[in-house]
Amino acid sequence: MELDNLLREGIKLGASDIHLTVGVEPTLRVNGGLKKIGEEVLSSNQIDGLIKGMMNDKVEEEFRERGEADFAYHLDNYRFRVNAFQQRGDAAAVLRIIPNEILSLNALGLPKELKDLALTPRGLFLVTGPTGSGKSTTLASMIDLINRNQDKHIITLEDPIEYVHQHKKSIVNQREVGEDTENFANGLRAALRQDPDVILVGEMRDLETISTAITAAETGHLVFATLHTNSAAETIDRIINVFPPHQQEQVKTQLALTLKGVLSQQLLPTIDDLGRAAATELLVVNSAVSNLVREGKTHQLESIMQTSKEEGMHTMDYSLRDLYRSGKISRDEALSKAINIQSLKRMI
Repeated sequence: MELDNLLREGIKLGASDIHLTVGVEPTLRVNGGLKKIGEEVLSSNQIDGLIKGMMNDKVEEEFRERGEADFAYHLDNYRFRVNAFQQRGDAAAVLRIIPNEILSLNALGLPKELKDLALTPRGLFLVTGPTGSGKSTTLASMIDLINRNQDKHIITLEDPIEYVHQHKKSIVNQREVGEDTENFANGLRAALRQDPDVILVGEMRDLETISTAITAAETGHLVFATLHTNSAAETIDRIINVFPPHQQEQVKTQLALTLKGVLSQQLLPTIDDLGRAAATELLVVNSAVSNLVREGKTHQLESIMQTSKEEGMHTMDYSLRDLYRSGKISRDEALSKAINIQSLKRMI
């Protein structure tokens, strides 16, 4: 089986991911569902050949030693984010297809308020959601908006690099964890000495990275980052709880001063099975939100979002309601992603 032909077939069919596993045909994730292609069941030798054909010597050594590896592969102006791993003694891999075009926020169906948040001069903006929810795509669109409109020095820290940004009005330096820097924390500390205006942290995984990101926002930089959380309140709590108890009051104050907003998102299959729709929750930090963060009253953020629609705020359940009412997603799909199922049932 020819690897590049398989990848081109995945692109042609609009897949988001390609799965390669021994004992099953190549499988695509299309609009959220899995679809097997061809009739050829993959053997262990075939999988080894396909995966090693994408690896350089360094990645292959890492894969042998650790049993897993993250890396990027290029084909026809497309990039693939690859995770190779061992399962039951055989190699396997999942390839995320990264589109070669960076879409606008409007084309992605995201809130128009993100434009102003992207162009703010300083602070911390977080994009959250489960794996595969489009966080990287959203951030790429926000970075591209800055790149097209402002004279900035943008530094991204990614694992691996997904969307490639050309230099437009801004200078964009993209650093890949494991290739260009050892880890997010080291790369972020170094970024502060590289005269940045904007810093993108692909994932805030540990206390050191989170602490340095907050400091970067405090010292006049615009910092974008992601977390695997499902709501604004959960996101803020997660950050605070990473720190030891004696530091948490200070962190609440820092967040109250630096946080500009939190976008939480999910992708849901549309009712016509022709694509996916983004459901979002948007918290925009105003004086009321800042006070709640400082006082640790994150449980009250939902009511603030419900009563601040004129500022573009909304909860995830309101977004799901709107997608259902507009005929884009099914009732069952909306309820399956609800934060508060009973509340959403009353709304729809």
